[in-house]
Amino acid sequence: MSSTGPAPSGARFVAIGILVSKIFGVVREVMIARFFGVGLHGDVYRNAMRAPNVLQNLLGEQTLSAAFIPVYSRFLAEGRREEAGRFAGAVFCLLVVAVTVIVGLGVLLAPWIVSVLAAGFLDDAAQVAAGEMSVDRFPLTVQAVRIVFPMSGFMVLAAWALGILNSHRRFVLPYLTPLFWNCAIITALVWAAHGSGFLETPELAGNEVLDRWLFATLTGALVGGVLQFAVQIPFVWRTAPPIRFSLSTRVEGVREALQALGPALAGRGVVQLSFYLNLFLANFLKGGAPSAIGFAGTLYNLPMSAFGLSIAAAELPELSRLDPEKAGKEIRTRIDRALRQSAFVVCPAVVGFLVFGVLAAAVIYRRGSFTDEDLYLVYTVLVGYSLGLLASTLSRLLQNSFFALRDTRTPARIAAYRLALEGSIGIPLMVALDRISVAEVFSLVAAPKALHLGAVGLSLASSAGAWCELWFLRRELASRIPGLTLPWVVILRRLATATLASAPALALWWMLLGRGWLWQGLLVLPTYIATYLAWAWWTRQPELALWLGRLGRRR
Repeated sequence: MSSTGPAPSGARFVAIGILVSKIFGVVREVMIARFFGVGLHGDVYRNAMRAPNVLQNLLGEQTLSAAFIPVYSRFLAEGRREEAGRFAGAVFCLLVVAVTVIVGLGVLLAPWIVSVLAAGFLDDAAQVAAGEMSVDRFPLTVQAVRIVFPMSGFMVLAAWALGILNSHRRFVLPYLTPLFWNCAIITALVWAAHGSGFLETPELAGNEVLDRWLFATLTGALVGGVLQFAVQIPFVWRTAPPIRFSLSTRVEGVREALQALGPALAGRGVVQLSFYLNLFLANFLKGGAPSAIGFAGTLYNLPMSAFGLSIAAAELPELSRLDPEKAGKEIRTRIDRALRQSAFVVCPAVVGFLVFGVLAAAVIYRRGSFTDEDLYLVYTVLVGYSLGLLASTLSRLLQNSFFALRDTRTPARIAAYRLALEGSIGIPLMVALDRISVAEVFSLVAAPKALHLGAVGLSLASSAGAWCELWFLRRELASRIPGLTLPWVVILRRLATATLASAPALALWWMLLGRGWLWQGLLVLPTYIATYLAWAWWTRQPELALWLGRLGRRR
């Protein structure tokens, strides 16, 4: 198979699906920001979604793809369609049993789960009694977890369907399905707010009204999770070989996948737990920290998911079809091309977040209950995460290379190093920065929420861990594939170009100072993006051609 195989077009299709879904995800976050802001109910929402999402992220798309796609794709490449169907059916049945048991335990043990994952909420009752807080977040979070935990089970099954469709090079639909989840949440929240009479003035709503909005939102999430699985099933039946369901580990390929699942769970799961570690530690900080991490994480994940994930997802089935003993040069070529593609879109995102991140956050969030105080906290947290955005994206590609080489243990070990480093750096940093208020740093006159910068320490530690992980992954992979290097010269050029492209946008921003946040953002951000893309078009960058397809090739 040529190194110019279907992965570039696959990456475009994945990017389309993810980008559309992420746009609706941003709309969802706009609504959450408008109705809850960086506050106590926002903290409950973040932690309630976190508990079941641990299951989704551990057994969901990233981990399941790492264990399932290499085996299933190999069966297809060898023309063994019947074995592929038996393997897919056995994996599905095992997943159904596993998620049923885990979801049942999650609903039953919700109080203990919240006690562990949101231990900082245990003191809320005493603070409410003392008049220091208006909401006890612990019982609210327990009820919320019981509503949304079943959602994660359906999302795990949706990841099984995604793995099958990706292996058959069907990329758009699987990555569009989160759109249904986002739309269900948005619809439920708008419906609840309209029924309460606070659609236009959510900041005036009391705690009882906010409680109703919260539970309506979480019910919408549950409905959306069911839809995310259901819409893929007709396409799976139409695309895949006949699927033979059986609850057996003796089906060929199942034990191999199960052996790979543990290390893949540890590797991909630890990376996912990195973000959850931040949320866990944030619960011990002053109020609003978990919400700020959630809002910043949405922006941070937009370029990495839409572009970095799209390239990694498209490359995994293709790399899995290659024989690692005979195709070392081709593997190296594919990895190098994928790294350059990622750098082309992620480098300007890094510069953009560092320079214009406050405008991006303002355009998306600054309305309703989301104040300037909230805005500056989210921006500073975003800056911390952005410093590691490039490393996290490149690491995802290198992880997939290990999975294609049938090695899931090495990424797991390296991910554990990352998590340990983040904890050792993040805890002292968050304690130190939590003594500094947002109002003090940004000279805000009105800061009624009294937000502090502790969450920034956690985002900085996350970036340090990402670079540590990238360094170890590159070193280990280079020992397996001679001649493999990271395209540092290309990356530095991309960063330099993005920095120069920011100059016209900065000049425009200076001229617009004094106008509202929305006007500044809507004019400055497109100017920056257009300048970077115009340079790429004028200089005929090959990565732009890969993203544009036929239009780029004609250029």
